Amino acid sequence: MSLTQRFARFTLRRLGWRCIDLPQRPERAVVIAYPHTSNWDFPIGLLAMSALGLNARWAGKDTLFRGPMGPVMRRLGGIAVNRRERTGFVSRLAAELRQGQPFMLVIAPEGTRSLTEGWKSGFYRIAHAADVPVVVAMVDYPRKEIGLLASIALSGDEAADMARIVACYQDRQGKRPELASPIRLI
Repeated sequence: MSLTQRFARFTLRRLGWRCIDLPQRPERAVVIAYPHTSNWDFPIGLLAMSALGLNARWAGKDTLFRGPMGPVMRRLGGIAVNRRERTGFVSRLAAELRQGQPFMLVIAPEGTRSLTEGWKSGFYRIAHAADVPVVVAMVDYPRKEIGLLASIALSGDEAADMARIVACYQDRQGKRPELASPIRLI
C-alpha cells in the first residue's frame, strides 16, 4: 500500500467514513458514481479512489478544466466533457477501454448535482461498446460509506441491466437526497 493510499484511508477514517471495495475488481470498467447531490462528493470521492488504490480517470464538465484549475483537474485524472455538442466522447472512450490496458472510467450518470429526469446514457453506451462491466459506486452520507458495490456485466438488455443497477442502490442516500435523480436512462 502506497503512502498516498494510507494517507487517504487515514483521512477518511478521521472524517468518519468507511470505504467499501469489491473482493475482485475488474481491470477495465466504467464506474458509475451515484448519488451525486453535493459539491462534497468530489473531494470525498477523490479520497476514496486514492484509499482504494483505484487508478481511475473521471469525466467532468469541460468548464472545470478552464483557467488555472484545468491542469490541476487533469492531474487529478479528469477528462473534460463538452455537454453542449457531440464530440465523439462515447466512441473515443470506448475505443480506449477496448485497448486492453487497465483503465477505469468514473462517471456521474446524472451529469449534474441538480435533480434531473434521470441518467444520461453515456456510461451504458461506453461500457457496452467496449464490452467492459459497469462497476456500481456510491456515496452514502447517512451511513458514511463510500466505495464499490458491484460489478455488472451488461447483457445488452437495457431494462434488465438497469434493474440490476437499481437494486444495488437500494437504501443508499446522498448528502441532499431530494436532488438524487431517478435511476433510469433518458
